[in-house]
Amino acid sequence: MRNIIIAVALAGLAALLVTFYVSNYKKSVQHDQAAVTVLVAARDIPVGTLGTDVIAKGMLSTRQVARQAVVPGAISSPDQVRPLVSVQPVFAGEQVTVKRFGPLAQTGLKGQLKGTYRAVQLSGDSNQVLAGTLQAGDHVDFEGVIDYSLGANSADVVFSRIVVRDLKVLQVQSASTGSKIGSSSDKSAVMLRMTDAQSQKIALVYAVTRAASNSYWTLELRPGLKAEDSPNSLETGGTILRDGISPAVLNAILSTAVGSR
Repeated sequence: MRNIIIAVALAGLAALLVTFYVSNYKKSVQHDQAAVTVLVAARDIPVGTLGTDVIAKGMLSTRQVARQAVVPGAISSPDQVRPLVSVQPVFAGEQVTVKRFGPLAQTGLKGQLKGTYRAVQLSGDSNQVLAGTLQAGDHVDFEGVIDYSLGANSADVVFSRIVVRDLKVLQVQSASTGSKIGSSSDKSAVMLRMTDAQSQKIALVYAVTRAASNSYWTLELRPGLKAEDSPNSLETGGTILRDGISPAVLNAILSTAVGSR
């Protein structure tokens, strides 16, 4: 009898636990399936759109979705994006989240600078800055030709090399179209994004080329898709003379040139 009573009690307890679990599970399912109101993009919201414009231009609309379908960070009120600016595109029909927006400090040029990136403006003639060709968003390489002195008793060596690669163009200014960045002048200008370490190299080459008549710098436009880089190299008059020519032929040419003097 005692064993029977214990078995019945345990069975009753098990039944109560199962009932409790099933009840909680049903409530959880019903909670997840309950419809809630979310804000979605009524049309595409481009990067750089102010939160005030998002609201004023009716870029938000409401939609009923199951609670379990709500995206993490989804906003529940337009006021949550009012003081912000979109830093990532939001496509029509997509739930609007705070992750796609940032503070107003991220607008304009500052929005394209993070971490060690800096904006550096260079001015030069139309050939140096590819005036009429460069556009904001392009990527360029910075090449320098430098007249380098080896010492008091040695001849100067003029060499060229790609100093920095893959710099993003932030803004361009053509002397013929008026000033957009910096002050107006007869030169064109370009604003590039580079790291602070890269800016040191470019500043040095820029200063040397302004002081030395045999020095020069220029920008080179990179391909818009699948750009590749050749191995780094240093070119001088000597390397150009020897490039693709056998030593015997080169010696013969030089001997002839010396003998003709």
